[in-house]
Amino acid sequence: MGRASFARWMRAETESRPLRRAAFLDRDGVLVEILRDAELGVLYTAFHPDQLRPTPGAADQVRRLRALGYDCIVVTNQPGPAKGHFPLAQLDRMNARMHQLFSLDAIYSCPHHPEGGPGGDPALVMKCDCRKPAPGMLLRAARERGIDLSRSVMIGDSLDDVRSGRAAGARTILLNGGRCELCPNRGAAQVAPDATVASLTEAVDVIARGLE
Repeated sequence: MGRASFARWMRAETESRPLRRAAFLDRDGVLVEILRDAELGVLYTAFHPDQLRPTPGAADQVRRLRALGYDCIVVTNQPGPAKGHFPLAQLDRMNARMHQLFSLDAIYSCPHHPEGGPGGDPALVMKCDCRKPAPGMLLRAARERGIDLSRSVMIGDSLDDVRSGRAAGARTILLNGGRCELCPNRGAAQVAPDATVASLTEAVDVIARGLE
């Protein structure tokens, strides 16, 4: 079989496979805790693998989602490298730690930021199509992993998660009523999720019932 014939065969094989469904999960505030500096009283997200602390029951809920037939894929804005908070290699180490903590199929991270910060990587300072609320990470996962977005769900704790999921054509579940204390657009125009719940456990309960 020639190279061109093999490529056509591979495309046909891929197109003939049934598309999978996925649970897209935000990282901070959904799977791992948002941290608080006790001395300064400020909130921040993990910038080192040792700071990744699972939210209560999160690992069990990821296993439940997999048992329900969902690929579990993290989609997370991580602008630290662009803002000078930590190097890009540190993000790779944190992603490796996430795979140790949870039974994940994939992690898609956006390291970009439109403004950047002191000491940030200038190559990552840009307006991109992957930073939520843009749907780029979900669309890329769908292309690369054969995912039917219409049968998939985005679970997050900010309205940007909801906007990203809706733009990609997925169903959306908002945790904690959108009380993401670190989100810059808390006062922005509302967007309605398909369901609003208090915890990841309740989100998986909704999915198990059929997310009507």
